[in-house]
Amino acid sequence: MVDDHPIVRLGIRQMIGAEPDLEICGEAGSAEQALQLAASLRPDLALIDLSLEEGTALGLIRELRQSIPEVEVLVLSMHDEMLFAERVLRAGGRGYIMKQSAIDGLVDAIRQVASGGVYMSPKMTQHVLEQLRDSTSGPAGLLSTLTDRELEVFDLIGHGKSTTAIAGQLAVSVKTIETYRANIKTKLKLRDARDLLRLATSFTEGL
Repeated sequence: MVDDHPIVRLGIRQMIGAEPDLEICGEAGSAEQALQLAASLRPDLALIDLSLEEGTALGLIRELRQSIPEVEVLVLSMHDEMLFAERVLRAGGRGYIMKQSAIDGLVDAIRQVASGGVYMSPKMTQHVLEQLRDSTSGPAGLLSTLTDRELEVFDLIGHGKSTTAIAGQLAVSVKTIETYRANIKTKLKLRDARDLLRLATSFTEGL
């Protein structure tokens, strides 16, 4: 289980503890710690929060798939699945469940992914199967034009991270992050850094 909020891990631990066929073998608060634990514990499944304080979930998924390909990945997130679920699947994940649905659906999602299946909500499944037309109108549609790395930077901005802090977390130069910020402002049609921060914060808080 990978989540940087201890209270969230506690809630999930209690939920899983009530299931006789499921067991949490390890907990991590960062991507680096998760990779170390996964290498030693060799879990059947990694449950990963999309927004991590250190590292990024999409990057962690890719590294897990490369280093321990037998580990299935289920992502738990507060963010809209219509924007992130397909990105998670492309990165190598096998499922995506929103935190609003976790109380009723998390255990079923874990079992489905652990058994080799793919888990998405009926709404998202319908979207993928029918390949509904993409829309670039409105904030959600515009966000879909961002690359995975640009979306990660956007999310970190929303979490109050400075350019220097983001560069350190993603292990790239400050100049690279500045380039990402400029690209994001252009794609989202934002005037300045203040507009970028306002929209990123609203996105992160689920407003």
